[in-house]
Amino acid sequence: MAQLDMDEFLKRFERRAEAVRERGIPPLEGEARKIFIESAEKDYTDYSLIASAGWAVEDGELVLRIPLGG
Repeated sequence: MAQLDMDEFLKRFERRAEAVRERGIPPLEGEARKIFIESAEKDYTDYSLIASAGWAVEDGELVLRIPLGG
């Protein structure tokens, strides 16, 4: 099994979030446009949350800690 580089892993999610934020909306209309935008918003949120995580290995398990603000 390949070695997992957690810092690179989190960077990939940061790059994915940025790519979602920067991509345009294809020529969709009506409900398809709405679904595409909602999906992009969810993708951005998911990728951003993972990208912001701190990590540790505890008891042989990878633990991601995601700051929720506040």
